[in-house]
Amino acid sequence: MSKDRTYVTPAVRFLREREVEFSEHPYQYVEHGGTATFAKQYHVDEHMVVKTLIMEDEGKRPFVVLMHGDREVSTKELARVMRVKKVGPCTPETAQKHSGYMVGGTSPFGTRKAMPVYMEETILALPKIYINGGRRGYLIAMDPHDIAKTLQPKLVRVGIE
Repeated sequence: MSKDRTYVTPAVRFLREREVEFSEHPYQYVEHGGTATFAKQYHVDEHMVVKTLIMEDEGKRPFVVLMHGDREVSTKELARVMRVKKVGPCTPETAQKHSGYMVGGTSPFGTRKAMPVYMEETILALPKIYINGGRRGYLIAMDPHDIAKTLQPKLVRVGIE
């Protein structure tokens, strides 16, 4: 890791405490630019850039969804898998309250509140992924199997192109 660009976020602390290897990838954050912004700046396939979404069910119970950057979440299929009536994204304010991170800088690691994690299972087939490190303009690269080890996500197939 480059020492001059190291950010110490709750996500970084979480990963270091668990001795998870990762590399840092700061980039020029663009409001509403999403995963495509990072993919273009680093010349990587957007499919390898994983977005962290804070969502909730009809009972306002929050949870985390990890999805490929070039895919959307089928909320209908996710609700079926979760055995609930309805799921949807939280408001930015609610997401920040649950995660402790600003929208655009949300990491699944070191969240303020422990929440269930649902991960698109095809993420595990990738050799490496880029995921938010806990602040806008800061992604980390890591082995996707380290997500499975540290967060114990429920693997799902709810992505749509």
